Amino acid sequence: MAGKMKKLGSATTADYILTVLMLVLCFITLYPVWYTVVISFNDSSDALRGGIKWFPRKFSLESYRTVFLDKSIINAFTVTVLRTVIGTVASVFFTGMVGYAFSKKHIMGNKFYTILGTITMFFNGGLIPYFILIKNIGLYDSFWVYIIPGLFSFYNMIIFMSFFRELPPGLEESAKLDGANDMVIFIRIVIPLSMPVMATIALFNGVGHWNDYFTGVMYINKSSLQPIQTFLYRIVASASASRAVVALPAGISAQQVSSSSVRLATMVVTTAPIICVYPFMQKYFVKGMMIGSIKG
Repeated sequence: MAGKMKKLGSATTADYILTVLMLVLCFITLYPVWYTVVISFNDSSDALRGGIKWFPRKFSLESYRTVFLDKSIINAFTVTVLRTVIGTVASVFFTGMVGYAFSKKHIMGNKFYTILGTITMFFNGGLIPYFILIKNIGLYDSFWVYIIPGLFSFYNMIIFMSFFRELPPGLEESAKLDGANDMVIFIRIVIPLSMPVMATIALFNGVGHWNDYFTGVMYINKSSLQPIQTFLYRIVASASASRAVVALPAGISAQQVSSSSVRLATMVVTTAPIICVYPFMQKYFVKGMMIGSIKG
């Protein structure tokens, strides 16, 4: 009995230690985000004095006013929203169609293309050949450079394929007896039954599109086509916070805001939408990953 109590006590101690470690890890992860939000809501001239740690010392919305009055930021935000919505929907639908085809083992060349696709997951041609390809096919300085290259992901296709192989074959057979072709079956039967895995892949793609800055840096020269993450990257990389020059909208003086406060406010604005969407997608994300991996 004493041995069991000792074992129970050691387990409880281990639980306390793990809880403390997880709380410390959460704090280390979340505090920089909280600090960014606090400084963005603080008066910029007051923030330069330092000493702000937990809450705004002098509350101000001038930095956010600057962000939302800057037409270039609004345009970049619009480009990001459009590429995220269009790119996510198109990629999920296209990758889903390919995954549905690959789930049929009788398709000619199924094994060959599976091996070929697996190789592409580990090897690629490199940045320079890819840049030349993008330029030669006319996607350089085009909005479609955000959409077309990301239409297909072999990794996501494997998740789709694993899920589709678990669907009852009788559903498709009965639909074919009623005269439905493969496209009708995919749209009207397979997609409604695949919403968990669809939501999972949509979350992957949506976060990827929203956070991507590299495509805008490498393949976009027009300022009107750069997404918000590229815009933010160029602001941050332009100079140090104390010497960077930010073009302020009319009605906002340099004394009211600083380049640092505008950067932080822009970071909050660009991060908030994806944080708000994720909780609504989380249940589909967990369910879709379990179905697409364990059953496969």
